[in-house]
Amino acid sequence: MRAARLIKMVLLLQSRQPMTAAELARELEVSERTVTRDAQALSEAGVPVYADRGRAGGYRLVGGYRTRLTGLARGEAEALFLSGVPGALRDMGLEDAASAARLKVSAALLPAVRDASRTAAQRFHLDAPAWFREPEAPALLPAVAEAVWSDRRITARYRRGEDGEEVVRELEPYGLVLKAGVWYLCARAAEHASGGGPGPHRAGEAAPGADTVRRAHRVYRVDRLTAVDAGEERFARDEAFDLPAFWAERAEQFARSILRAEVVVRLSEEGVRRLAHAVDPAAAREALAVAAPVDEHGRRTVTLPVESEEVAHAQLTALGPEAEVLAPASLRARLTRDARRLAGLYGTPGPAGAEGTGPAGAEGTTGAAGGPGAG
Repeated sequence: MRAARLIKMVLLLQSRQPMTAAELARELEVSERTVTRDAQALSEAGVPVYADRGRAGGYRLVGGYRTRLTGLARGEAEALFLSGVPGALRDMGLEDAASAARLKVSAALLPAVRDASRTAAQRFHLDAPAWFREPEAPALLPAVAEAVWSDRRITARYRRGEDGEEVVRELEPYGLVLKAGVWYLCARAAEHASGGGPGPHRAGEAAPGADTVRRAHRVYRVDRLTAVDAGEERFARDEAFDLPAFWAERAEQFARSILRAEVVVRLSEEGVRRLAHAVDPAAAREALAVAAPVDEHGRRTVTLPVESEEVAHAQLTALGPEAEVLAPASLRARLTRDARRLAGLYGTPGPAGAEGTGPAGAEGTTGAAGGPGAG
């Protein structure tokens, strides 16, 4: 532990000297007294650490001393490529490895470009979680990430979403994906299919057929894992597996699979423009691509795939008078009732006496969906 700290201290001084005892103590997470002892130990070992006294003083390396201890370990090199996602690194337990890798790279750079990491961090930042969700890392994420890095098979207990039943799976963890603040595991499982099983198979289970063992890549939400046991056995990774391509294909399949219902909507020009912001963008584009031409009133009628009538009600309500639902009749009736209730609410003067004006219409109100600084 102390040896690693001494090396880190040398690298810190090599990359951004001089540094005060307080600065070193903060970076090394020790006391200033420990920094003093470590500097003395380095000096006795032949590393020319010199302490300048006074207000502008601090520790520095004398005579342009440079260490050769800047080679990256495999874990540090791999973590470095993820350093643009600091929250993800922290969740997977790789924050220390990434910090060490950045420090080594900084120490190896020429003085003229040594501040590159700082200037880049001041200009670009990736905030992966969605708005209005408190990001919470799954408790088992570090264990899963370790298995992914080391190509180790895991025995996982998984809580299925459709019925909440817990099942045990032997998985070969190929990769992790962070999507809108939710972690997903892409893994390959041995699936045992038996021809004698009665009834339809569950989603995520092997389909009935001849006795065989098949392997397929699947997606599991990490927050539904209730237990993970990583053994010593490693699996042979399929080098042809492309995680980004696999995820893009599965994400598209998922988006299409949940669109099980249809609604017929007549849209104004403004409704056409806003449709992709209210419903699934791909579904909106496809519906508009095959829609009939604009009618004599400047409106277009589209048949739109939706998840359910309940979801469509919430989505199309956002379009207000720019969308008229023609079918199904039950959804049209719900929106008709909503329109009557709105007419009752807004048919009388607001609290200030101005027609159609209430507290919610005050100029300067920031829309929730826009985030900070939204116009």
